[in-house]
Amino acid sequence: MIKLQEKTIIIKGKKFFIRVEDSDQASDYQKYENLRQAIWQFEEDHLAGCRNLLCENFLHEGSSLFIGAFEENEAGTFIFDEAHLVGFSYGFVGIRDKSQGFDCPDNLWFYSQFLGVRADRLHYGLGILIKEFQKEILLNYFHVKQVVCTYDPLTAVNAYRNLHRLGMEVLEYRIAPYGEYGGRLNRADVPCDRFFAVWYLEKAPKVRQTEEYSGDYLSLPRALRVRYQKVTGRTGPLEIEVVEEVNTDLQADQLLVQIPADFYLLLNETDVPDEEVRKIPINWRLSTRQVFLMYFQRGYQVVDFLKVSGKKPECFYLLKKESS
Repeated sequence: MIKLQEKTIIIKGKKFFIRVEDSDQASDYQKYENLRQAIWQFEEDHLAGCRNLLCENFLHEGSSLFIGAFEENEAGTFIFDEAHLVGFSYGFVGIRDKSQGFDCPDNLWFYSQFLGVRADRLHYGLGILIKEFQKEILLNYFHVKQVVCTYDPLTAVNAYRNLHRLGMEVLEYRIAPYGEYGGRLNRADVPCDRFFAVWYLEKAPKVRQTEEYSGDYLSLPRALRVRYQKVTGRTGPLEIEVVEEVNTDLQADQLLVQIPADFYLLLNETDVPDEEVRKIPINWRLSTRQVFLMYFQRGYQVVDFLKVSGKKPECFYLLKKESS
């Protein structure tokens, strides 16, 4: 058996252990499905059975990589069971150019399908640490240099991690590739559009700092005009961002596209009988879909994701037009 690197980290006084799953017992793979269901809460969507997941593991017969993050127990030791699993990632090797197949190693990429952290451990930075560990394993053992994934363009937490921290690049905008997708992090009546992004593992990420852009970025033209609206949400009254106006005719070299600071909160709070409230996230989806498709068609690229802190935090994609 290959001896893989492992990592112990201490965050906010808690100790975590990140490792590659290498078990040859099918039952040991159920904990990943159980955690995934606890996070996404969509019973209709599930991973393959435990026996198949075991066979998929690259350490056995397949090309999949399972990474688990475990929290120490009260005695200060690590037990790699479901009770102490607090985060995971799962993905598999695929081919980029289907006409080349597996003939060329550079034609391989890794599709990162799931990355999740238990709800009570969301503010420990585990998502970034799991991704960085995944990068080490892929380069050192898979010899794969590219990772691809999809993520919801309206989720600021994913956008900030993928674009600003890891330096991923958005390749395309995909309209509702998964059909109707429900659960805690999605809603069946809100189209599940996704960005398809690539992470070049050997490419040094750009210095993702707002100072590198000329001028005051907050004064850049905005493709969406957004306001706050008081609504009666699922848990009571609150103020949420709503799209007021869409502008797809901007000619600036750089522009901003605002998204909600917490789309998951917005999605769940607007899940109420009031149709005017329910359609707020649908309007966000359709408005941003229009903006991204139009500006991508005109040669703009996503170059960063910006967060502005404050009493009402704001989040923006920064788009820049390619040089002709």
